[in-house]
Amino acid sequence: MTVDNTTSSREAADAKALRRAFGTFATGVTVVTTGGPIPHAMTANSFTSVSLDPPLVLVCVDRNAVMHRCLTSTEFFGVSVLADHQEAEARHFADRWRTLGAAQFDNVGCLPGELTGVPLMEGALARFECELWRTYDGGDHTIFIGKVLSMDQQPGRDGLLVFNGKFRQITPDWSEVTA
Repeated sequence: MTVDNTTSSREAADAKALRRAFGTFATGVTVVTTGGPIPHAMTANSFTSVSLDPPLVLVCVDRNAVMHRCLTSTEFFGVSVLADHQEAEARHFADRWRTLGAAQFDNVGCLPGELTGVPLMEGALARFECELWRTYDGGDHTIFIGKVLSMDQQPGRDGLLVFNGKFRQITPDWSEVTA
C-alpha cells in the first residue's frame, strides 16, 4: 500500500505561505500574563481592542500553548503593550525553552496589577488588567475576550512592532523632524 503525502505536504506549504502573508500586516507586540500560584507569560501580537462600552480586548492563543491552559483556568489576565526598547522582553517570553513558573519573571522588570495581581511589564506603553469575559472557537486558536478592569499608559515612546516575522521600530519621518 502506498500513502499519498501530497495533500499534507501541500497543506504544510500553504500554511507557511499563509503565515508569511499574515506577517505582511505590521502589528504591535504585547506580553500576555496570568497570575496566581504559577504565573505565566507569553509574547503575542494577536491583540486588539473590541469595545469601549463595555471596555473589551481580545487575545488569540494557540490551543497547544501553555498560555492556553493558563487562560482557561483563571479569572484574570494582563496585557502589556511593549515599547520600542523592550525587544529583549518580547524575545524572552517568546522563547519556548525558558524556565516556566515564577522564575520566568526573575530577570524581567514587572509589577503586580493593582486589582488582580497579574504581572505587568515595567516600561510598557500601556498595561491592562482584564477579567476573562468570553471565549470563542478560533480554529487552532481560542479567542479570549477580557473585560478591562484597569489600565495605565506611559506616553512618550514608540511601540515595538513585528513585520514579516521580525521585530521592528518606527522610523521617524525626518522631513517632519526638521520642518
